[in-house]
Amino acid sequence: MTSVNNSLAAAPATTTFRYDTAVVGLGYVGLPTALALHAVGRRVLGLDISAGRLADIRAGRADLLTSDQEKLTGALADPGNFDLGTDPARMAEAATVLICVPTPIDHHLLPDLTPLAAACRSVVAQAVPGQTIILTSTTYVGCTRDFLVEPLRARGMKVGVDIFVAFAPERIDPGNEQHVQKQVPRVVGGVTDECLKRTRMLLEGCSSYVHPVSSVEAAEMTKLYENTFRAVNISVANEFADISRGLGLDITEVINAAATKPYGFMPFYPGPGVGGHCIPCDPHYLLWQLRADRVEAPMIETAMRLVAGRPGQVVTRAVEVLADRGTRLAGARILVLGVAYKPGVADVRESPALEIIDRLRDGGADVSYTDTHLPRIAVKGGTLQSVDDFETVEWDLVIAHTLHPDVDVTWLHGVPAVLDATYKLHELGHRTML
Repeated sequence: MTSVNNSLAAAPATTTFRYDTAVVGLGYVGLPTALALHAVGRRVLGLDISAGRLADIRAGRADLLTSDQEKLTGALADPGNFDLGTDPARMAEAATVLICVPTPIDHHLLPDLTPLAAACRSVVAQAVPGQTIILTSTTYVGCTRDFLVEPLRARGMKVGVDIFVAFAPERIDPGNEQHVQKQVPRVVGGVTDECLKRTRMLLEGCSSYVHPVSSVEAAEMTKLYENTFRAVNISVANEFADISRGLGLDITEVINAAATKPYGFMPFYPGPGVGGHCIPCDPHYLLWQLRADRVEAPMIETAMRLVAGRPGQVVTRAVEVLADRGTRLAGARILVLGVAYKPGVADVRESPALEIIDRLRDGGADVSYTDTHLPRIAVKGGTLQSVDDFETVEWDLVIAHTLHPDVDVTWLHGVPAVLDATYKLHELGHRTML
């Protein structure tokens, strides 16, 4: 294992650390990050407030890429260099602390900074001289200074001398083996040059390269720009899909043709909405901050309104498809095919499927779902379980929402009405486009 005293810490001579890195928060970002660091020889301590989450990790039940599952097996077999726990006091045992906690939004589309604020308070309280603290969670511009730099100074620590702080936004693409961490660049902004240097030393081992920026604020804005860019372009793709349907055109054919242009174009594809923690959430951190400063961002605001409204469009279209067949929504038997927010993951955070199901049920429909990755989901008023005998049921409508890589869709040829919200069922001649 790499010696922390020779590389990452450069702390006072009397300071020794048991671990090279403590990762705070072992969700879909923190756990792969911890495994990537261990894989390149770091001594890693993984911390999470949920004992249940740690139990799942120890049992190998975490939702990970195949390559990360293999890393987890190796890490669990190396207890001297990979450990898990819930005690925040153990952060003091690590030369570097990475904060990888969620930054969601609430029902009013406002940032919910509760998890991040709590994690940062804990990190500051346990901080010791010589440590490097790296925030990776997406947040508003200035948050690193508000939640880390100023509280550390209030404790009497001089950032850049006694302790080191940086922002390096996470770049995890769940369910995508083509974008493993080792092959993805990382952006880093340090409070001082020494903060930047130490953070680069840590991250260079588990990313393709590190791109430095001039400040933590520039790094924070970089992440917001990345995901706002995606949200805006997805809303454009959805709008073009609606226009193309009205003109009798296949939007996928149009996008693929446009993508042959080798410059000035990047393909984005339409769908039933966007989910996960990034696209439907991150731009609202920017908009929230801008509203507080009385700054307008009309294009971003419009795009996010359209993103939020997309699941409602799916429901409206479902009602139209049923009506065309002489069936009312109330009492209609509807199956939602796939409810995860994207293919290949067992994750329904912000999934459009949840709103679609709730709205259809509010209209009186008898709604079921099937998803090979999610045996049960929470919906308004209770829970639903994935149905296994879906091929034997006479559905009034099947809504294709998420097509996992392992899903068999040949049975849809025998279903009288299919609403394709994925735009991917090209072989299904009788599908109705969203």
